[in-house]
Amino acid sequence: MSDTNPYRPWVVRFAELLQKDAVAAIDPTTLPAPAAGSADAPRALIFSPHPDDETIIGGLPLRLARELDYRIENVAATLGSRRERRGPRWQELQHACAYLGFGLIATAAEGLEQINPTGRQENPAQWSASVAVIADILRQQRPAVIFLPHADDWNSTHIGTHLLVLEALQQLPADFACQVVETEFWGAMDSPNLLVSSTPEDVADLVAALSLHVGEVARNPYHLRLPGWMIDNVRRGGELVGGQGTAAPDCPFATLYRLRRWRDGELQPVLEGGRFIITGEELHALFL
Repeated sequence: MSDTNPYRPWVVRFAELLQKDAVAAIDPTTLPAPAAGSADAPRALIFSPHPDDETIIGGLPLRLARELDYRIENVAATLGSRRERRGPRWQELQHACAYLGFGLIATAAEGLEQINPTGRQENPAQWSASVAVIADILRQQRPAVIFLPHADDWNSTHIGTHLLVLEALQQLPADFACQVVETEFWGAMDSPNLLVSSTPEDVADLVAALSLHVGEVARNPYHLRLPGWMIDNVRRGGELVGGQGTAAPDCPFATLYRLRRWRDGELQPVLEGGRFIITGEELHALFL
């Protein structure tokens, strides 16, 4: 290896940035309360399988709030499987949502239980009760947009949340319609159709909010890896969304999604081919 390699100090700097103490912690007592938003603002609901998913996939919700004045509400499907961590995780989730200006909706005192394919099969009564909870939230909120994990997002609770929300949608009146945005984290989508860019300022806010999930990032500082994941989404999305051989979009950070619409009791296509959402005008065209 040559000492003249110009990329070596660049890569070393990346490694230094991933150290746990690379950035000072945020004091959650200084956080503002989430903005309530106007009563007639369009609403978007994030159905998050665990506390922290609302932030990891939060690139598009944050842009909807900041650029189109959406009211974003995070629906906490579960608070994780470790009972002793549920209270702290709820508090951490409150802090993260406050930092981003998101509202927060509880599904149950300690979150819903057994939100996974096994629970759906082995305890149908409990599963049906959970579906009813989500259906009630959808009826009350009447969202214009909902976010949920895609069907193959690897983690069993992510897959369970996908099934849960789709079954809840089927319980709504026939005239209910909304945009449905599927998200990815643990398992990458084979067919995303939407690449949404984020500014460095928005990514910094997402990293800061993710850092407020203190107990989780203490064991794995994945908040420091979020920018790297969003950088790689630009590489992947350039061709997965734009088409094979398409040049990557001119943006440093992005998140990949699949956009469809719930109408007449089923998911229906919205886009012909994929779409890059870089500018505010492109965002406005799809979501207002």
